[in-house]
Amino acid sequence: MTRQIGRFGRNAALVAAILGWLFDGFEMGLFPLIGGPAIKDLLGSDAAPGDADKWFGAIIAVFLVGAATGGVLFGWLGDVIGRVRAMTLSILTYAVFTGLCGLATEAWHVAALRFIASLGMGGEWSLGVALVNEIWPGKSRALTAGLIGAAANVGFLLVALLSLGLGSVINGTRGLLLGVGLPESIVTQLVANSAWRLLMISGALPALLIFLIRIWVPESEKWAAQNQRGATSHWMKADLLGVLVGGVAALSIIWAWSPAGLAPSGATAVTVTGLVVAAAGYLFPVLRYLGRAEAAGSLPTGSAREVVKLMLFGAGLAGVTLLGTWGAIQWIPRWAMQLGGDAAPHAKEYSQIATAFGAIMSTFLTALVADRIGRRPTFALLCLATIAAALWLYQGHDSYGTSFLLAAFTAGGISASFYGFFPLYFPELFPTAVRATGQGFAFNFGRIIAAIGGLQTATLMTFFGGSFPKAGSVLVAIYLVGAVLVWFGPETKGRALPD
Repeated sequence: MTRQIGRFGRNAALVAAILGWLFDGFEMGLFPLIGGPAIKDLLGSDAAPGDADKWFGAIIAVFLVGAATGGVLFGWLGDVIGRVRAMTLSILTYAVFTGLCGLATEAWHVAALRFIASLGMGGEWSLGVALVNEIWPGKSRALTAGLIGAAANVGFLLVALLSLGLGSVINGTRGLLLGVGLPESIVTQLVANSAWRLLMISGALPALLIFLIRIWVPESEKWAAQNQRGATSHWMKADLLGVLVGGVAALSIIWAWSPAGLAPSGATAVTVTGLVVAAAGYLFPVLRYLGRAEAAGSLPTGSAREVVKLMLFGAGLAGVTLLGTWGAIQWIPRWAMQLGGDAAPHAKEYSQIATAFGAIMSTFLTALVADRIGRRPTFALLCLATIAAALWLYQGHDSYGTSFLLAAFTAGGISASFYGFFPLYFPELFPTAVRATGQGFAFNFGRIIAAIGGLQTATLMTFFGGSFPKAGSVLVAIYLVGAVLVWFGPETKGRALPD
């Protein structure tokens, strides 16, 4: 028999998921802030022109592929050993390996360590969302989804505020470290080059969440019930070979589009092949599990086809939104810096603050709206609203100022609203036995599409003579695909989570 989870346990699970996703957002926003100084420091003064930019783009792309792989890997683990234990391991992974980046001595060290860290980040989202949705009552799911979606954007906001006060933070930290007796040579190294080493090491702090989770967060009753009746015993470790193959295929796509890769025709061929192989590899453990579960009578015949169809459907929705975000919206702070010039030295930070505030509000409200008018109408309206807001920003502004910040608030907010939608919708698509794996694939496979699309932003800018507004205006057309695609999925408003 599974024990009844009380209010304290439900609240502890929600707090753990919110804090985990907040730290995810902070770390994701931190690297764009300190990645430039870090790479230049590691490459040294002898680096060829443009090498730093190449490494910066490659590390971001590798991060996205790692998160996609981790979403499946840790999702699988959450369906095998439970949400709480798997979430503990995912947070430990991203915290420790983010902290180790501060000890790197080569640029490729950062790439490798961030790849491993991103495995945990990709897994934490699917595990936290699955756990909260399974232990909170159905009438509260919209509220909890909105809170989880807003948490990452609070992390982005904190990064922007940190950037504004970075100088004073560094000076204060230097004095503190010297005061506790650290040698001046070590302190100088830690705070040099925008204190990137110190800030990376501080990324290990989320490991403290593990104590909260292990002591106070209860396991999902729904998962425990499935485990007791043997439904989780059909997962096999050997099936994870498919995830390894999928990850290698995804990395090959990134390499093909890199400066050291192939010509566009060859890169396109590798992309198409790689996406098919990656999808097949990530789906392999699920297909094997479903086949065994159906044969044992744990699942109805035909479940495999329906689950895989929903996984691919979810990946399509996430791919549209992540491609739009990483390919266009995430460039707003950099564009603001170009428009502001020397007259507005903090244009980058203020534009990120504007988009973060918009995102915090919209992610919270979106889940509530979807619970009122339905999942499919909400997603379609958000797609069309994102296009309108982005075009207003890109085509209606050629200078930095109040109007620009208002447009950034609107475009950043509406485009981020999907991250309050997915924690509500994706858990409703999958049965308990494959919920973490299914939604982990659905959300995180979109990161691979985003990585590919993000690499094309620079290509589009070159095509348009270096104009980001034109490139961004073209990229946001991808939301039209989402506005149509969502109608091919189920409407889950008012339904209980499937068992």
